[in-house]
Amino acid sequence: MVKHSRLHLTMCQIIYIRKRTPYMAAQASSLLLLLLLAFVQGTSEQASSEDGDYRAGCRTAANELVFLLDGSWSVEPENFETVKQWLVNISSSFDIGPEYTLVSVIQYSDAPQLEISLAAHKSSKRLIAAISDILYMGGNTQTGRSIQFVTKQVFPASPRASAVLVRTVVVVTDGKSQDNVTVAALEAREKGITLFAIGVGNEVEEAELKEIANKPSSSYVFYVEDYGAISRIKEVIKQKICEETVCPTRIPSRGRDEKGFDLLEGLRVMEKAEPAEGPLQDIEAYNIGSKIDLTEKTWEILPEGLPPSYLFVATLQSAPLARRDNWDLWRVLAKDGRIQVAVTMNGPQRSLSFSTTSVLQETQTVTFSGHSVQKLYDGEWHQIRLLVSERRVTLFVDNRELQEKELENVLPIYVRGLMQVGKYVGKDSTVQFTIQKLRIYCDPEQNKRETACELPFVVSFLSVCLQWLEKRINTFSESLN
Repeated sequence: MVKHSRLHLTMCQIIYIRKRTPYMAAQASSLLLLLLLAFVQGTSEQASSEDGDYRAGCRTAANELVFLLDGSWSVEPENFETVKQWLVNISSSFDIGPEYTLVSVIQYSDAPQLEISLAAHKSSKRLIAAISDILYMGGNTQTGRSIQFVTKQVFPASPRASAVLVRTVVVVTDGKSQDNVTVAALEAREKGITLFAIGVGNEVEEAELKEIANKPSSSYVFYVEDYGAISRIKEVIKQKICEETVCPTRIPSRGRDEKGFDLLEGLRVMEKAEPAEGPLQDIEAYNIGSKIDLTEKTWEILPEGLPPSYLFVATLQSAPLARRDNWDLWRVLAKDGRIQVAVTMNGPQRSLSFSTTSVLQETQTVTFSGHSVQKLYDGEWHQIRLLVSERRVTLFVDNRELQEKELENVLPIYVRGLMQVGKYVGKDSTVQFTIQKLRIYCDPEQNKRETACELPFVVSFLSVCLQWLEKRINTFSESLN
């Protein structure tokens, strides 16, 4: 009761501040949201310990994170302070401590200087204070030497050096290195270290950044025009770091491995269901019937929960009974049965709903409806894509963007419960339908690469487009001759 009283008093004080000036109101609104988030997370965690369930996500994942900050003369003191603040914002997204994220900071110029070791700080408050105390060095740019320093000295000195963990290095530089980065980066990757490269300004060399970073470069190399713009990539860097810790598995997709989860494989659909004819002759699908139970423990498929943003993809064909009822195509339940995330087919309303967690209430649900959504119930093959971010979800059907809905702030999901596919709403019985694809991609950019090419009419459309493009290229080539 004392804790609740203090919360009430603090919230009253903030509400009073909001009435004073517009600037103070904005600051107070942000503070109010953070306070509410902390309170809800705290009370939820307290309740979860009673049944052994717990929330998992990027914030709580165990990993080791090293920032290599360029401290050469070209950076200048003011810009170095900007990078430090950016670093604070990134680090604040993770729980700091021996069981969660350990952060190290190295400033480099002529030589690497260990500013913060991985074992130095066990709380966010102390880490932020230590980052603020880092002094700008100045000097030349020895990036390769600094990467070697991380590989050979920083990670081996970690108190968790023998543990199997995700180890990530974020290199920030504004110019060309004066030593070789290729060998150093290769040695780091051979030891399982993931490298991101962030280039600032027009003096950086694209080829060098690509030598430093992991592949594909589109996921691990980033550019900004100056240090004032580095804040614009804060969220994407947080997402990318999160993907490394939360998404350990890969899905083969069009010649590249995408971070994500093949739910058909995780739920052992291939073992439980009979093969069926897919939307195309060479694409296998599976008949899901009432006697099949697609239920597995969530933590066995999503051991660290879900990233802040992700892409849900399903290619399916609904049976007559499924078109008349409400059923969950996919759902994650807490140990006590509460919905953590769900994609629901509303047969009677011919609509589709997406449910997820909420800071303000236990669960939030948004519903998509309209003529283009209704065709999901016509008995033909269709692809559903839901592009989920922290504050919105967008529905795509058969490669067409249909609607976007806003979301309240979400919480990480509980992972000690169950994941289920094809269940009637509120029941454990299975609905009849046929499924070809059911995946979660951790990189939201995968939405641009998904083309629903497993659907016949999409393939036909793409074929026509390619033929048209080929004709235009030939016409253009002839005009040049």
